[in-house]
Amino acid sequence: MSITKQYLKTKPACKVTFKLSAEQLADAESVALLGEFNNWDPSALPMKKSKKGDFSASLTLENDREYQFRYLVNGGTWLNDDAADAYLPSPLSYDHNSVIRL
Repeated sequence: MSITKQYLKTKPACKVTFKLSAEQLADAESVALLGEFNNWDPSALPMKKSKKGDFSASLTLENDREYQFRYLVNGGTWLNDDAADAYLPSPLSYDHNSVIRL
């Protein structure tokens, strides 16, 4: 898992790329990135699968904020990101959500 942050010079925003490697998701057919930035909508941000089997997604987020997020694999398995800046308890379950700070 990896998260790449590229701060934009023209506006107070950051292009963030989320990536999950094929080794981590051997049997994954689909992965979605859900979070506060898309109202936790499972269809809002499907991740693209590369020929090598890696999954990735990029989006531009506002600076000076933090966002909770998680990955949804094959529509039923939730994953956190090992590269997250922090983890917070989910308000909906006993799980924790990954957090990215910009």
